[in-house]
Amino acid sequence: MEQWSSRLSFVFAAIGAAVGLGNIWRFPAIVGQNGGGAYLVPYLIAAFAFAVPLMILEISVGRSLKADVVTACRQVREEFEIVGWLVGASVLAVLSYYLVITGWVLAFFSFSLTGAETSFDSFTGTYQPIGFFVVSTLIVGAIVSLGVKEGIERMATVLVPMTFVVLLAMAGLVATFSGFTDGLRFFFTPDVSRLSDPMIWSAAFGQVFFSFSVGMGVMLTYGSYLDAESNVARSALTIAVADLAVAFLAGIVIFGIVFSFGQEPAAGVELAFSTLPAAFEIMPFGSIVAVCFFGLLFFAAITPSVSMLEVGVAAVMRATDWSRRRASIVTTGIILLAGLPSAVSYSAVELSVLGRPFLDVLDTTVGALGLPLGAIALIVVFTWYQDPATLHEQLGDSIVLPLVKYVVPVVLVTVTVLRYVPGVPVGGWRRLPDLAGASLGQQLAVLTIVAVAVSLAVIAAYRVQTDRGRARDREVT
Repeated sequence: MEQWSSRLSFVFAAIGAAVGLGNIWRFPAIVGQNGGGAYLVPYLIAAFAFAVPLMILEISVGRSLKADVVTACRQVREEFEIVGWLVGASVLAVLSYYLVITGWVLAFFSFSLTGAETSFDSFTGTYQPIGFFVVSTLIVGAIVSLGVKEGIERMATVLVPMTFVVLLAMAGLVATFSGFTDGLRFFFTPDVSRLSDPMIWSAAFGQVFFSFSVGMGVMLTYGSYLDAESNVARSALTIAVADLAVAFLAGIVIFGIVFSFGQEPAAGVELAFSTLPAAFEIMPFGSIVAVCFFGLLFFAAITPSVSMLEVGVAAVMRATDWSRRRASIVTTGIILLAGLPSAVSYSAVELSVLGRPFLDVLDTTVGALGLPLGAIALIVVFTWYQDPATLHEQLGDSIVLPLVKYVVPVVLVTVTVLRYVPGVPVGGWRRLPDLAGASLGQQLAVLTIVAVAVSLAVIAAYRVQTDRGRARDREVT
């Protein structure tokens, strides 16, 4: 069984899994769209009252059972194995289009290095997005194939500190800009009247759950490589504080730039690829800032991508007895195939489903519905059906258990159901900021397609595992 070389290595890796595009790109965009400082109140409540307890549950279960998400579910009850496969499949489906966005970031990072000038529309009007998606996917697959210590741990111990260094350096530069104080005022001054808007609370909970990478089996998988003596609650709080620190630093930097150079603070998907590049062109040392910003974004995209792929690779390794290298190659190949429709939807091909780019619809279906449902399923499995003595050993008598057993599922169910009530625009429950939305009919159509594809994949995986188990039984007898 692979293990982290130290508890600090686990913390770095888990911070890397939590800190992603959601912190640096999506968080400022959602703050801007929800009135600035008013959004921070529900966001902090959601972080410490809901996301941190769920993180503690996942890490504790993984450390206790020493298992990936599929095996952990099966250890509770054999019939729950399907839950683990569905959660893993949902995570890989999200990864398939998340890596498309990672490819965009890699492209703009390379453009900033070479001094090439291009717009987002010009870039996506070519076939380049497909190539950058392939490169990003191969990078992530290579890191995971190297293993927990040589791959994931080494990556995290380099990229996570570098993320903070680059952000602090950029914050220091932005502090010299004329609009820095205006940006701070917008970011940190809450409009109390906005707190009565349920959409702000919905957006905050959606952002927190995705930003912290909870309810996805990621923290459970990383927790399975953790030693038994580690303090899970302390580690979870450290991860949460680091995640929030990155998000807040990113907000300070981005709003300082936006208000200094007359840009729009409520920009969504355009924030990273149109709004900020326009500011880079006219600011002092703009070319250097552009390289730092897109390099930072790329670091932030790679680390959670690695964690999501590890969820699938760990499950495949245990289900098939394959080596890590073989499981990584096969799983990476599946991601390449699954991500191609999303990649070509933002290219010269312009693949669409019912009039919407495939990537957008996938984000508003699997990203916005599949992951919350997966989180609910994991909570039910590990808090309602796990052996009470084992659960008590994992969580003790803390407030974590009642929160994750009763409160968090109610919040997740409520917001998920409200998404499908006509006239209730519940936003924020997506991986990406402000991509074109899909109608209810479009979402249900794509969900049906995805559900069929995921079901077939799960059935195939289950049959492979069953056949191998029977073969092992025959060898024993």
